[in-house]
Amino acid sequence: MSWHVRLLKPLRKLDPAIMTGVVMLMLISLAVIYSGSQESIRVVLAQLLRFAIGILVLVLVANTPPERIRAWAPALYATGILLLAITLVAGKANLGARRWLGVGPLTFQPSELMKLALPLFLAYYYSQRENVRHWLSAVTGFVLIAIPFLLIAKEPDLGTAAQIGAAGVFMMWLAGVRRRWFVALIILAAISGPVLWHFLHGYQKERILTFLDPQRDPLGAGYHIIQSMIAVGSGGFWGKGWFNGTQVNLDFLPEAQTDFVFAGFAEEFGLVGVLLLISTYLLIVLRGLVIAYESRDAFGRLIAGTLSLTFFLYIFINMGMTTGILPVVGVPLPLVSYGGTAMLTFMVGLGILMSVHAHPRTHE
Repeated sequence: MSWHVRLLKPLRKLDPAIMTGVVMLMLISLAVIYSGSQESIRVVLAQLLRFAIGILVLVLVANTPPERIRAWAPALYATGILLLAITLVAGKANLGARRWLGVGPLTFQPSELMKLALPLFLAYYYSQRENVRHWLSAVTGFVLIAIPFLLIAKEPDLGTAAQIGAAGVFMMWLAGVRRRWFVALIILAAISGPVLWHFLHGYQKERILTFLDPQRDPLGAGYHIIQSMIAVGSGGFWGKGWFNGTQVNLDFLPEAQTDFVFAGFAEEFGLVGVLLLISTYLLIVLRGLVIAYESRDAFGRLIAGTLSLTFFLYIFINMGMTTGILPVVGVPLPLVSYGGTAMLTFMVGLGILMSVHAHPRTHE
């Protein structure tokens, strides 16, 4: 076998539809970050380097058999829990929160690891359970979800805790846990809501109140969302054009390259650009659901379905908070927002989807 054939062999495991969506999102990200950074080549090159590392990781994961990923699930979950516990004790404090661990000059969020570790471990657990509808399956699942949820909420990072909790609930639903457990969870959440309000931090309460009425503090807590909604609305049908977004280029829109990157994109590329972006995301999500449906292995079916739904959830939350239909929780727009940690998490998740598709099994 010649060297170039061996070099291209790992690429055969990549799913064309998902890779098409990834490449389109990369191009959109580079375009909007270049505009939002006042045409900074340095920022664009930094994001391009992150994408290169992310693609390399994606290829490696896609070429890893799901059986091996499944075998790693318990260790990943245990490692994630340990790192979350260490973060609460020795993590880097910033604005009253401990969410980051430092290793030399590098820092990372252990909660990002749990975004993958929890679904993987739940898929590991439910794929080998003979009676998923037994009450013990539900209780065990809720306990496995509650441990990282409470640790992350303690940092405090309630937004990420809720996202990870939702991923766990998706997994339990797809696994076939009795529906009455989810009804009970909804009722419990509704009843405990007024009580939990008193345990929220001041800034968390402020976010909820600002979501209900952004104009109560237009130059303070409501500034981000007001400027974001102005940017989205002013884009109109066709948009103002690349580099012509006034909210972005005149620095009215904070975090224009990270959490509010969607607002800057909508201002410059309008409804047409937004529809293209949403279509690209739907291509990836729907392809992931098809992979889950076609999987002949319980673990592969569960993890592919959960990752696809979770990917959609992150998209919905980011677009929802930038348009004012959800509270601001600091969720990046997948594969578009500037940054490396969250992007790498998404790349690993997409690599797992491709692994499930590229390594079919003929039995459960």
